[in-house]
Amino acid sequence: MANLTLTPEEITEALKSLPGWKHEGSALVKAFEFGSFREAMSFMVRMAFEAESMNHHPEWTNVYDTVTVRLTTHHVGNKVTTNDVALAQRFEKVSWL
Repeated sequence: MANLTLTPEEITEALKSLPGWKHEGSALVKAFEFGSFREAMSFMVRMAFEAESMNHHPEWTNVYDTVTVRLTTHHVGNKVTTNDVALAQRFEKVSWL
């Protein structure tokens, strides 16, 4: 898939199918809250394999039961691209929330 930079309108349209995701600055952002630290870490490990398979890696943090994800594409100047949307879609597929 080509990695195309999205316009603000295209980002708004993409967010319609990504519940809980927001466009903040130059990134797509979502906090996933789990029932425990173990669940949060399991999610991160699972998603690490997804991200690696795409060669597109999130900026993320974990605080106890919450994983906060920030998706932006660094090599095009920190902009939201089709790869960010595709990875967000994978996050949604894998999430058991």
